[in-house]
Order: sequence, then C-alpha cells, then structure tokens
Amino acid sequence: MIKKQQQQKRRPAARSGALFVAVRGSYLPARPAAWLTYVPFVGYLVFSLIVGVRDMPSLPLGLMFVIPNWIATGAVMTYLAAHTS
Repeated sequence: MIKKQQQQKRRPAARSGALFVAVRGSYLPARPAAWLTYVPFVGYLVFSLIVGVRDMPSLPLGLMFVIPNWIATGAVMTYLAAHTS
C-alpha cells in the first residue's frame, strides 16, 4: 500500500491535451509538439549570445546584454509551459 502511494507521488499525471507536465517547480515536455516550442527560444538564446560576444566592445558589456536576455527568455518559457500544462 505504501509503495503504491509513493509511486503515484513520483509520477505526475498530465491532463489530456497538456503539452507540459509540472515536475518539482519545473515543466517537462509531455508531447512531441512541446519540444517544438523550444526551437524558437533556443534560436533566440544562440542569437543573443552571438550578438553579445561579437558586437559588444568588451566581455562585461556582452554579459550585461546576454544575461538579462537569457533570464527573460527563461521566464517566458516557464510562463508558457505553466499555462499549457
């Protein structure tokens, strides 16, 4: 009986049609379509890294450009995952 309850706690259930499953304050893709939502975000992260390294006159200025962009992108990704789970 105890093992059954522990197994049920470990496995988060996805509601029907949900793209993501909530796991410990984060979200994991539950369907292949959810993985496709990462493509534009990863593209933006790579683009901002390239712009930050190539176009900024110094590394600290580049980091001051890249880090806020990455934090904002992570917040948007988490928001979308929370509302589609």
